[in-house]
Amino acid sequence: MKVISINTNGIRAAGRKGFFDWLSAQGADVVCIQETKAQVDQLQDELYHPPGYQVSYCDALKKGYSGTAIYARKKPLEIIHGYGDSEFDNEGRYLEFRYKNISFISLYAPSGSSGEHRQESKERFLKSFKIHLQALKRRRRQFIICGDWNIAHKEIDLKNWKANQKNSGFLPHEREWMSDLFDRVGFVDGFREVEQGEDQYTWWSNRGQAWDKNVGWRIDYQVVTPALKTLIRSASIYKDQRFSDHAPLIMDYDFSIESGK
Repeated sequence: MKVISINTNGIRAAGRKGFFDWLSAQGADVVCIQETKAQVDQLQDELYHPPGYQVSYCDALKKGYSGTAIYARKKPLEIIHGYGDSEFDNEGRYLEFRYKNISFISLYAPSGSSGEHRQESKERFLKSFKIHLQALKRRRRQFIICGDWNIAHKEIDLKNWKANQKNSGFLPHEREWMSDLFDRVGFVDGFREVEQGEDQYTWWSNRGQAWDKNVGWRIDYQVVTPALKTLIRSASIYKDQRFSDHAPLIMDYDFSIESGK
């Protein structure tokens, strides 16, 4: 089972950069997309509905902002828009495909980097979403939560960690929130189960030749339930082409989706 997660920073822009041509050659079972930056009625072209996939978009009330999507080979039993917090559900930040034995979630967590008011919104999200994650963990099913979490967990997860300790995305309490998610709530950072190397980043600033110099952050994750930990076969970050300021995170699992009731 191949699962791809990518923040496209505008799915129409990514499409113009060849994203869908690349995707058609990947043979992915599930593709989770964040920051579509489009309303559903703007995505009627067949380009945005790849053949062979069940497709669902979750847009924000605000035009050209946020938004998530999932493409899946197998039809889900249920499609869930939002996790129950209207502030963030209205921004299209959560989309879930539920199957008999597993759920896939495309998540776009808020960024606090544009100002204090956005950091305050991010703090509210971290509080309410942790409660939701705890509820998910109690369910008798597997979860793969793909997305841009807008937090680099450890020093290894960003190049200039010393200079960013007071910046949103690497604040001590944000990192502690991630540690709590893995250590106490009991989810798993799937990528780090199979790839412990340095210089593994998924996002680069558009300033200062960050991409060329690989001065990046690892803020895109596939967060999984513990039973999937030993079933991860590979994880990679695709950088041969650039569709966005984020790179696709590709993971393979020794797992089969059960689509029946």
